[in-house]
Amino acid sequence: MIKVNESSKIFSLNTKNTQYVFGIDNEGLLRHLHWGKKINNEDELDIEILNEVSTNDPVYEITPEEFPVYGGLRYKENCLKVKFADGTRDIVYKYEGYEIDNDKLIIKLKDKYYNLIINLYYKVIEKQDLIERWVYVSNNSNEDIVIEEIYSAQLHIPYENLRFSNTHGHWAAEQQKFTQNVSYGKIYIENRRGISGHNHNPYFILDKNATETSGEVFFGALRLTGNFKGIIEQTAYGETLVQMGLNPYDFELSLKSKESFTTPSIICGYSDCGFERMSHNLHNFTKENILRKGLRPVLYNSWEATEFDVKCDEQIKLAKVAKEIGAELFVVDDGWFGERNGIHNGLGDWYVNEEKFPNGLNQLIEEVKNLGMKFGIWVEPEMVNPLSKLYKDNPDWIYSFDNRERTTSRGQYVLNMTKKEVKEYVYNTLDELLSNYDIDYIKWDANRPISEPGAKNLGDNEKNLWYEHIQAVYDIVKNLKEKHKDVLFEACASGGGRIDYGILGIFDDFWTSDNTDAYDRLFIQHTYSQIYPIKAMRSWVTDCPNFLSQRIIPLRFRYHSAMMGTLGIGSNILKYSKDEIELSKNMIEEYKNIRHIVQDGDFYRLENTSENDYHNFEYVNDDEALLFVFLPQSKVGHRPVRIRLRGLEEDKMYEFKYNGEMIVKSGAYLMNYGLKIHLRGDYQSELIYLKRR
Repeated sequence: MIKVNESSKIFSLNTKNTQYVFGIDNEGLLRHLHWGKKINNEDELDIEILNEVSTNDPVYEITPEEFPVYGGLRYKENCLKVKFADGTRDIVYKYEGYEIDNDKLIIKLKDKYYNLIINLYYKVIEKQDLIERWVYVSNNSNEDIVIEEIYSAQLHIPYENLRFSNTHGHWAAEQQKFTQNVSYGKIYIENRRGISGHNHNPYFILDKNATETSGEVFFGALRLTGNFKGIIEQTAYGETLVQMGLNPYDFELSLKSKESFTTPSIICGYSDCGFERMSHNLHNFTKENILRKGLRPVLYNSWEATEFDVKCDEQIKLAKVAKEIGAELFVVDDGWFGERNGIHNGLGDWYVNEEKFPNGLNQLIEEVKNLGMKFGIWVEPEMVNPLSKLYKDNPDWIYSFDNRERTTSRGQYVLNMTKKEVKEYVYNTLDELLSNYDIDYIKWDANRPISEPGAKNLGDNEKNLWYEHIQAVYDIVKNLKEKHKDVLFEACASGGGRIDYGILGIFDDFWTSDNTDAYDRLFIQHTYSQIYPIKAMRSWVTDCPNFLSQRIIPLRFRYHSAMMGTLGIGSNILKYSKDEIELSKNMIEEYKNIRHIVQDGDFYRLENTSENDYHNFEYVNDDEALLFVFLPQSKVGHRPVRIRLRGLEEDKMYEFKYNGEMIVKSGAYLMNYGLKIHLRGDYQSELIYLKRR
């Protein structure tokens, strides 16, 4: 609900449990007033008159502005910095009014002298206690305006000494959670490589002594795949600020006369019940409004079995075993196209390799379809190898500078996706692939960052290529899905380099990491779950020893770890023993019976009360629940653990089977006393299904 007090010029955005309030103050500045639990009557809020502390602490510096701009006596972080045609680098905005469009509030600002329009958008997502914010900037003058910095929003948290959480990491170690105390000074998180990154992720979490189920949490996720920047600052005036948006690193946007620009949005929210409610609100919003409906299939991917040595006959053998164990989707990974026998050739030449498929790709597809499975394929459309025909014919299609060596990474260049002809080539190539072959699933990879970022075709907007590149990717996939409506797309970027709310929904699945070690994945998946929905998290069972960790983990533990997301199998199943085949059949069948709970249910990160390093997770969907318990290593004592469940109905009875015995307990018992679990040994795991009676 959006409420406006015309006389006091106070705007109130009300969700189910929270309230966000701002207004126009005596200086004409858009001043933030409140974000948190409902105060209900926003008219009780006074917009007090602020006075400068000294000439070095002017009013513009002290005022908690909703959207601070560069100019005047402002030395704080700003959300918009421009350069006008006459050289002026300063914005003085005035309030021009507002508009309400259903669930959206639009605040209209305009520079007092120049014809620069700044519209601030606020969308109320009432059910999930979220607000979505973005900015529209329009050059209504007759001369160019250069945007040097633009952020999607500034957010004000009325506390000091908060904790900040995000991710760090690198390839094969993505989604590593870190927390740090916020004090004076600034915390920066960013990406400069052209993808959202294996390192920091485009979101923020700030909490005031919160746990999973208690305490205040402020959070926001930026809908951008690419170069982002976040700034977290505890000010000298008693609050903590957050800005998120396009990274000003190597960025500049020239707005011609009558041109406009809309920033990516940020989805933000507040919880007074800890991290759990934050996750549930984001997950539920995503499942209801962003993700494609329907359950994700169990897939088999052939990469670890064959790598580049793809041969039709062997793929058919793999497909038959994949069907036997219960896979529903067979995906051929890298190596099926061009002269692709390694990393140095093939990318860009998207034709079927006749030596590997002497009777064409349809032979494999027909075998897969006859087995009753869907068919998927791997592509890396944004890249090109120097040895490919595409590059030899079009050497000007990559990002490059004149008189500079063109840098390869993983033996490839990055195509200039901002060029019309390149974008059309990529779209037409994939459209032809999907039109000529019965393909149900595309795994879209991107294995290197952008270098030599030259794009002369963009003219004055050459530095905007970091943003325009990913917009081209979005457009291609959107248009392909419009024409090929049933095809699922998986976002992969050298592992989990493209996990963000910008690409989510355009793509259907995330490849979470190239690290498929079942123990490592418990940590990767735990951090992922803070912000992102389980339904989009692809998790694989792969061979041991794991190629990265060299760990040997029992197959049952590996399946349980992968069953916590959308299940995939990446092992060389041609080498499976009879026992491993039988176990795989049983585990995949069990997953099919419970995946509606995993993919569509509420996810809970449960407390561990034991000195043994238990990892406990729960899913609840209506009258059903799942409990996953993992014990990677037993310590001295080997004591059982009492796990308290959550999300059940206290006055209802639940039945479940544990240690071969059928047990019935109340929701109150299971949540307040708990379920005693005793695992022994290393890499032990348990999955318990509970049904409400």
